[in-house]
Amino acid sequence: MSEHAEVGIAGLGVMGSAIARRLLKRGRSVRVYDIRPAAVTELSQDGAATAESPARLAESSVVLLSLNTAEIVEQVVFGADGVLARTPDGVLVIDMSSIDPTRTRDYAARAAKLGACWVDAPLSGGAPGAERGELTLMLGGEEEHVERATPVLRDLASRLTHLGPAGSGQLAKSVNQVLVGCGFAALAEAAALVRAAGLPPRRVLAALTGGRADSALLREFFVKFAEFDLAPTGRVSNMVKDLEAARDYARSAGVPLPVATAVAELHRWLIAAGHGDSDNAALMHYYRPLGVDS
Repeated sequence: MSEHAEVGIAGLGVMGSAIARRLLKRGRSVRVYDIRPAAVTELSQDGAATAESPARLAESSVVLLSLNTAEIVEQVVFGADGVLARTPDGVLVIDMSSIDPTRTRDYAARAAKLGACWVDAPLSGGAPGAERGELTLMLGGEEEHVERATPVLRDLASRLTHLGPAGSGQLAKSVNQVLVGCGFAALAEAAALVRAAGLPPRRVLAALTGGRADSALLREFFVKFAEFDLAPTGRVSNMVKDLEAARDYARSAGVPLPVATAVAELHRWLIAAGHGDSDNAALMHYYRPLGVDS
């Protein structure tokens, strides 16, 4: 694949838009599609070409997906006007969504029957990581397909790890989300303690940095949680989806996930309370009696 191949992108939410802007910044030609015209218009003003349907994205030969659910992925790729509906032969689909690994294997097999290639490339690092080109990507797919995808993915990521056949990246993302989701719950509790004690969050962070509690998650999110900063970096509803996917796979493998299941329920409460589209820092709503959102 040419180092400067045009890239089609389906899904222009927080992540998809950040990915598109990063590729434009890197000098790539980008063609975008989303069901929301405003999102498409915004990216076109940044220099992206537009597609009136997912099928038109296949003209780019490389198509990135940044979508919310496996059902949406299936419709966008295999639907009547989907990416692989007209000229599937040779198209490389790089799915950067976080979806079920079993369905990913099915989609990869269906794509192969049409002459297309499939790489699952779920990410960690959020929109800020995409904008800096510092994502961590967990890759599943055939070796030659991953090699073909690598030039584009190198524009987005500082770490690429090929873990095995299709679905392997999604399995690794489930592991990532168990750690992150449970970490968010722990950060919320710690931030509530800091608020209750009246300690300055940034000084507490400085005190913890370098100790056993230190982590990238702590450094990026502790102050955000303590200050009840809801600037979007990821949605509560997406965390529920990812934790439930991990739970479902764990059940099929006979692995208990009591902590992750409890954390998923915490996030599900937030959805029921109307905070599904909020940033993960909305976990601080549990501590409203402490005035954390005042």
